[in-house]
Amino acid sequence: MLARLHDDIARAAERAARGSRVLATACGPIEVQEAGTGLPLLVVHGSGGGHDQGMAFVPGLAEQGVRVIAVSRFGYLRTPRPADASPPAQADAHVCVLDALGLPRAAVLGGSAGAPSALQAAIRHPDRVSALVLLVPIAYKPGSVADSAPPYSDTFDAVLVRLLGSDVLFWSALHVARDAVVRHVLATPPEQVARATGVERARVDELIDRILPVSLRARGIADDTRLGKSLGPLALERVRAPTLVVSARDDGFGTYAAAQYTAAQIPGARFVGFDDGGHLLVGHGQAVRREIVELLRRSAAP
Repeated sequence: MLARLHDDIARAAERAARGSRVLATACGPIEVQEAGTGLPLLVVHGSGGGHDQGMAFVPGLAEQGVRVIAVSRFGYLRTPRPADASPPAQADAHVCVLDALGLPRAAVLGGSAGAPSALQAAIRHPDRVSALVLLVPIAYKPGSVADSAPPYSDTFDAVLVRLLGSDVLFWSALHVARDAVVRHVLATPPEQVARATGVERARVDELIDRILPVSLRARGIADDTRLGKSLGPLALERVRAPTLVVSARDDGFGTYAAAQYTAAQIPGARFVGFDDGGHLLVGHGQAVRREIVELLRRSAAP
């Protein structure tokens, strides 16, 4: 068992570096992975992710005339964590990636905990963001807006951070209580995954397995956990980019209400809500991909 543990973690580390490169940018070294040609889309991953999660969350975009540029955020994989790892600083780093790639503008997709910096990029650099996509966003909502799911307790968060800080603990959880990982770490009902198509089940399995090695993502995960408890209002009315916001009512992280609120505050934003699918939007991959491609093509039209 111990030998299998070490082998699995070693393979996960090798896989996490596959296909990516580290760009030298004005904001420091940032890891990116690219696929496809066409309309540029900067993909900003969620908690527990990296460039690899960005590629896996909405697969198939590269085959739809989209140049997917997936970054590893501060503290994830080969992107170091600077002294200032706040969403505004991360947003500036997103633009530094565009500069390093010679791109004057790009659409930006923020998933889950990647949404705060994606939003900040659209607010701080409106001339650089051609369109904005927020998938199951971890976002601010006022107290008057009811939660769409009960928030996790501080005790649960502490347990989660410990689990996601240890390769051994997380690997063990995957083998002993995989459904519990799906429900509590990925905030998605495992029974929906069991009923999904083979393609969707494979996508979920890939997202789960790609969290390893968590030791290479632990600093970013800790930042994301703190951020989720300290979100404040943003000047959403300043977002000029055409915007798509997507969530599911049964998302265990309760993003549905915040997503609705965010879309309502951004001028002209489109909100797409599903009754089920959880945080991973299980069963809605094609619909989400179609919405994203339509938005990118519309925003690129003269």
